[in-house]
Formats: sequence, structure tokens, C-alpha cells
Amino acid sequence: MLSIAEILSQELGQKLSYVENVIALMDEGNTIPFIARYRKEMHGAMDDTVLRTLETRLTYLRNLQQRRDEVKNSIESQGKLTEELSAAIDNASTLAEVEDLYRPYKQKRRTRASVAREKGLEPLADAIFVQDGQDPATLAEAYVDAEKGVNSVEEALAGASDIIAENLSDDANIRKSLRNLVMRKGFLTCKAEDAENDTVYRLYYDFNQPIPRLLDHQILAINRGEKEEILKPTITLPGNEGAALVCRAALKPTAFVSTFVRAAAEDAYERLIFPSIQREIRADLSERAYNGAIHNFALNLKPLLMQPPVKGFVTMGLDPGYRNGCKVAVVDATGKVLDTAVVYPTFNERKKQEAISQLSVLMRKHKVQHIAIGNGTASRETEAMTVEMLQSFPHASYMIVNEAGASVYSASPLAAEEFPDYDVNLRSAVSIARRLQDPLAELVKIDPKAIGVGQYQHDCPQKELGTALGSVVEDCVNAVGVDVNTASPSLLEQVSGLNSTTSKNIVAFREENGPFTSRTQLKKVPKLGPKAYQQCAGFLRVPESKEILDNTGVHPESYDAARELLTLLGNAELHELPAKLEAYGAAKAAQACGVGEPTLVDIAKELSKPGRDPRDELPAPILRKDVLEMKDLLPGMELTGTVRNVIDFGVFVDIGVHQDGLVHISEVCNRRLKHPSEVLKVGDVVKVVVLSVDQERHRISLSMKQAKS
Repeated sequence: MLSIAEILSQELGQKLSYVENVIALMDEGNTIPFIARYRKEMHGAMDDTVLRTLETRLTYLRNLQQRRDEVKNSIESQGKLTEELSAAIDNASTLAEVEDLYRPYKQKRRTRASVAREKGLEPLADAIFVQDGQDPATLAEAYVDAEKGVNSVEEALAGASDIIAENLSDDANIRKSLRNLVMRKGFLTCKAEDAENDTVYRLYYDFNQPIPRLLDHQILAINRGEKEEILKPTITLPGNEGAALVCRAALKPTAFVSTFVRAAAEDAYERLIFPSIQREIRADLSERAYNGAIHNFALNLKPLLMQPPVKGFVTMGLDPGYRNGCKVAVVDATGKVLDTAVVYPTFNERKKQEAISQLSVLMRKHKVQHIAIGNGTASRETEAMTVEMLQSFPHASYMIVNEAGASVYSASPLAAEEFPDYDVNLRSAVSIARRLQDPLAELVKIDPKAIGVGQYQHDCPQKELGTALGSVVEDCVNAVGVDVNTASPSLLEQVSGLNSTTSKNIVAFREENGPFTSRTQLKKVPKLGPKAYQQCAGFLRVPESKEILDNTGVHPESYDAARELLTLLGNAELHELPAKLEAYGAAKAAQACGVGEPTLVDIAKELSKPGRDPRDELPAPILRKDVLEMKDLLPGMELTGTVRNVIDFGVFVDIGVHQDGLVHISEVCNRRLKHPSEVLKVGDVVKVVVLSVDQERHRISLSMKQAKS
């Protein structure tokens, strides 16, 4: 039997020693970002995605082992654990297989078979199941006993049949074989509860798809339709292969064929086994679809959080609205609120001109250079007003910002604490402005599930979804690094080794003592102990420090190695360090500096660009000066857009007309894709061609593969 580390090594294609090192590091309380960044020599430079997968599988395999032990202990306490059964449990590779093996020994609710056993009919069932040619009716005569509730041969035979059926239903091999058969040859069929009622689920009113060809979004849509009592799905297995499989397992390979046992086997299949397998497969398909949706959400969330910031500019945030007007907030280059207002550009022409006049005053007063417009209600009208106003401000530009979750944040205790003097609506405008300036710093304040780049996220298991998305946020924050003197508690909380208490203590410490001037000062923060300092120090930047290393991703434990490297390379210019190191020989330099080669390469890279932001290396967001409306679109028109969401069947692209267009997976590129995420991610700037425009249904069909590259 393989150890957990050996199983993980095979599954991930990683050296056993690396896997064992990672497991030890995790058990010691080290975080994934810390392990990924500062322990590369111990794990062969696995990235955070591989480490997260390892962590998830490690948890599953440990839970599996724990369940194996519980099941064996339970069976042993019944005096029924054999060496063969124990080995089978040890070799079970999934929780489902363990439960199948445990099924015959699990305490059951009262069943027809258990009633028959209480009447003393189990020996009769065993005798009939031997299938030695004896007549079941003749055998049953000895079990007719009115005192035990068996009043006739027919009743005795019925009880024996129930026992045989339940025994077959509890057979782990039968269940496994049937489950595999249904997964290979079964169908998911779907009918409408009311076919006359037109709904968004009409596509599934007469649905019949082979299980191997089912797509995750189909499963999720059907599940939701069933929950809303619009669809009635079921698993089917055409023909009689399922019943035949159970009969083959039940009938002995002799010349004599027991019609009684065959009938009991068919009853077991129809009444017990297949309904149970149907439920299990529906659950397995749902779990697969949920995992896919969670994975897809995480894939989309990461590039959204890592969008390049538009730094160093005074920005105006506009939160559009009709009845309550358009909320306005002007923030400085650091995100500090300078001014707020409410204008009403959608009421009439006079009100729109008043809004332009009022906003123009704010533009001039604060030297606004960028405008962020939320993409919600009244966004189109607000955008048109903005374009008209910008005719007087040729230096300025605007961008439509995804405002998903802004209202969730603005009504949260965190927003109330941050902006106690502003109402909920104005807080949204501030959040929208800051999303343009630094998406990551602003979006970490919002529950990732509310950001809106997933598919059926509200149907997924919320605990698993929250864990996966929380991991993405943590990885992104630590990949970028955090300025310890400007970061909010919500941003600091995502730093490796910190929690809600220590992040608030850091903010309180700097408010009381002034900005941090070195990393070592973090050791003075209350409740930030040695382990927490080890985990967080490399991810916190201190621009005000006299020590240049404090404003890099170099960990304090490697400062001596960094200084040795500078000496070794003759105190070269910082930007030349990576090239100089390569010329010198990274392996030789690492040996001289007393650290591993991957660590030394990272040190050189960090020193070459102190305070660097990895997001700056990504394509800049598209800032606009004019407006394009849906009615302006014509088939064949080529446009530049930004990928907003990547889902199973395609990608949604913002082309600047308020309504995102869909590039179906078949129109993404000239090769077959299993999923659009193979070639695209949220935030990618792409060229698209308009295929069709449906004004009435607000749908735009786009193609990427037909665009000129």
C-alpha cells in the first residue's frame, strides 16, 4: 500500500522528497505563499497552483485514511473484519469505495429485509442462494411459523427474496460495476414540469444527453431548474444491461438457473440498486460541475485581481443611477477622498447640462485625469454624459468599471468603519474610483463571491467556494506585495501569516508611532510573534526604510546573501544584476552566497527593481474618450475589447457598448478547445469581429478567430 506522500508524488508528477518536504512545511504551520516564494529549494519551485492542489489532495487523502480506520474499527467491533476485507478497505482509493465496502455492516433503518431477518428467514435465503437445484418452495415449508409471523410458504419466499435483494444491493463489486456502466452508457434526461410555460430553461425541456458528453454548465443549469421546480431530470440506462449485470453477479455458473434468484436480482436492481446509483451519479455529476465552476471562478478571479492599476492620478468615480441620481466621488492619487456630489443626468436635458457643469467644476478644481464609471443601472446614459463633458477636457479619459459587489461593500461594516461620514451610495462611488486606481487593494474588501466573474456560483457549496476564492485572493496579494504604511486592515489581513487581529494591530501601531521605517519594527506589533513575522515579512514593503531590501520581496533571512551577491558581482548597477548573475553563473554564486540557486535568482530579480509591481508588466486597461452604442454595431465591424468573464461555452468581451458581447468557444481560435481558459483570461485585451447584433434581446455575437491579428 502506497503512502500518502507516494500517492501525491505520482498524481502530481513531483519528486517524492519534494512532496514530503511540502507536507512537513505545511504541518509546521507555513502558508502556501511563504512556501511557494521562500522555500523553492525544498519543493523544486512548484507554483502556488500546484501547492494548492497538493494541499487539497493531502486533506482528502488524510480524511480518506481516517475514514478507512473508522470503518475497520466499526466492522472489527462486530467481529466481522477479515484480512481480505481489511485489505480491500485499505486499497479503496475513494470515499465512495470505502462506503460501498462498509454498506453491509452499517446499521440500517428498518427495511423489508430486516423484518424478514427478524422472522428467522435468513437461513432460507442463504439456502436458496446456494442454487443447488433444490426447490425454493420445498425449502420454505420448514420456515412457516405463525408465531414468528410467517403464515405461508409464499410469505417465507417473499421474505427470503427481500433478503437476497438487499444482500445483492450491498455488494460493493456489483455497485462499482453498475456505477461504471451507467457512467459509460447512461443518459441524463430532462423534461419540463409544464412544457407550456416559457422559461430560460426551455433548452432543457426535452433534453437527452449521454453522461460522458455532459458539460458542467448543462448539469448546473438542470440542477437549478430542478430546484426551481421547472425541470424534472433523471438518470436512465437504455436496454436491460443493468439488470443483466446484477443477474450475472447473482446467478451461479451452473447448468441449473434459479428463476427465484433471477427474480430477486431483478427486484434488487429495480427497487434498490439502480435508484441508489441514480442518486449517487447525480451527486457525482453535481460535485464535478461544482468543482469545475469553482475552478473556473478562481481562474477568472485571479486575472481580475491582478489587473494593472492606473496609479498616480486623481480619479473621479461615478456610480450611475436613475431615481437617486449619479453618485460622484473624487479621490487623489492615493485613494483619499477629496470631494463628493450627487448629479441627475438622466432626468432631462436641463438636468444633464447641470450635471456636466457641476462635474466640470470638480474636474478643474481637483485636476481629474481619469473617470471610472460603474457598469450598472443608467451606465449608458452616464457614459454618454461623460463623453460630452470630456470634449472640454481633452487630457482626460474614462473607463467602464465592473461594479459587481460595490453595493455589498458600501453597506458592509468595513465600509462604515472606513467612511463613517458618507452614506452608502457615496461609498460605492469611492469604491468604483479606487477600482480603477488599484483593483486588488479595493476588491479584497469584498466577498469574492460578489465580484461576478463566475458561473452558477450561488449554487456551489459555499464553504468550498469560499476556501478556493480566499486562496486566490491570498496568492494575488502576496504575489504583488503590500505597502505596510498605506495598506488597509482588509488588505493586510490577506498577507501570509497575518490575521484580522494582527492586521488591525499593524494599522494601530503606525497610527500611534508614525510610518514604519524598517521591517524589523514589525516585531514590536502586539501579537505578531516570530512565526507570523517569518511568514509575513517578505511580503510587506517598507518604502520609507533606509534599507533598500525592505522595499523588495527579499526575505530578511536572505539579507546577508543579498549583500554577499552585491559584493560578489562588484556592486553592479541594480538593474544589471540578473544579467551579471547569469554571466557569473547562478549555481556558483549561490554556493558562494550560501543559499539555493532559485532563491539567489529571485534576490537578483527583486534587487533589479526595488518596489516593483508585477502587475505593471501586464497590458494596460483600455481608457476611452468616445462612446459606442449597440445601434452603431454592424456585422463585420472589427473592435478592440477586454475579456470580462470566461465560462464553459465562451467568453464575454467588453467592447465599449455597455452590453458585453459573447465569443462562443467555437469562435475563439482555429483549434478545438476543451475550455476557453486554455487561451484566454479575464483582463486580456483582444481583437474581435461583430458577427450579429440582436437589439431586442440585447445580445452581441462576436468572433476572435475571424479578426485580423
